[in-house]
Amino acid sequence: MQRELLDKKKKLAVLGLGYVGLPIALEFARKTSVIGFDINEGRLEKMRQGVDPSGELHADAFKGCDIKFTASLDELREASFFIVTVPTPIDEHNLPDLKPLLGATRFIGQVLKKGDYVVYESTVYPGCTEEDCVPLLEELSGLKAGTDFKFGYSPERINPGDHEHTITKILKVVSGCDKDALETVADVYSIIVQAGVFKASSVKVAEAAKIIENTQRDVNIALMNELSIIFNKMGINTYDVLEAAGTKWNFIRMQPGLVGGHCIGVDPYYLTYKAQALGYHAQVINSGRYVNDSMGFYVAKQTVKKIIAAGKDVSKSKVLVMGATFKENVEDIRNSKVADVVKELQSYSVAVDVTDPRADSGDLKHEYGFELVNAISNDYDAIIVTVGHDEYKAYDAEWMRNHLKADGLVVDLKGIYKHKMNGVNYWSL
Repeated sequence: MQRELLDKKKKLAVLGLGYVGLPIALEFARKTSVIGFDINEGRLEKMRQGVDPSGELHADAFKGCDIKFTASLDELREASFFIVTVPTPIDEHNLPDLKPLLGATRFIGQVLKKGDYVVYESTVYPGCTEEDCVPLLEELSGLKAGTDFKFGYSPERINPGDHEHTITKILKVVSGCDKDALETVADVYSIIVQAGVFKASSVKVAEAAKIIENTQRDVNIALMNELSIIFNKMGINTYDVLEAAGTKWNFIRMQPGLVGGHCIGVDPYYLTYKAQALGYHAQVINSGRYVNDSMGFYVAKQTVKKIIAAGKDVSKSKVLVMGATFKENVEDIRNSKVADVVKELQSYSVAVDVTDPRADSGDLKHEYGFELVNAISNDYDAIIVTVGHDEYKAYDAEWMRNHLKADGLVVDLKGIYKHKMNGVNYWSL
């Protein structure tokens, strides 16, 4: 398979061209013939013009690539090696939403041929590939998994906004339905991954390895958030505590903050769902999720309390929220917990302005019901810095004073202004 792909006797397809799928497709397209498949024609047209709709890749990333962007099943049928990188979100009840994953599986099932390979990268609970996806492939294709076609799982590890740890530089975990499949999947990914591959002992192990990466981070951040609530009651700054504790060589360096996005804020729910199906209530993971999901409301309430403590009528107050994306230096607003801060402030009749140099105002309006302001005023009762964009790091106490009322408050969730807000009423997690 590796040789035939490199000789372009066979083609590779990537289904789902978001922040994960597009970089993978373009890397393979430098050395193989690739079919980039997506159901969103608007996004496809941008990619045909050399534009990444996610805003992660520059136009140069498209140059020299043998890739066809399409939504056509007839063109998808030309592929022999399929990689699935569609999103795996949760629904309004925090339960796994497999519709995109099963939708991509249905597309493949309609074009699957004997000798083909299907590899899933989307984050799922252990067992999902073999229990949910493969039976659907068999049903639609009339083929037998392991005999007529092979499958595997290789978890994505792309970090949005991180231009250092890219797909080629991150060790790739791979797995296969049998020994031959494992070797083939490893060989194919070796075409682009310079850091090497790690061969997991089974598909379930690879699925589990991915989901605990983000679950571990989620639980540790939840601990930091809970500590920040405790330290706030003690009147000490959490970032000062972390700076001191971080002098120990084996201290795990995590920070408090809003935990959103499509990975850390979502993936643990896939694991707790599977645990519940097996009759076990995941207490630590669920507790961590509760803490992190509550932080937006906590921040808003603390801000309101401080406005009231300043002797103001909170219903007539005005607050600026700086940052609307789910993390720093990205355009992605999916599952942004900044929306919780805005919603909670508005529940107290606070007038809220939101600004962000990277987010799209139309997307925010569609997703959360609020837009970005065209201009920042100079009469805010509080400024809440929710996201540590590089653009914000140059701001100083003078900038804040110019946009606050005389007794205004700066709320710094990322600790980026610690020791810089002299003469300004300042609070951070």
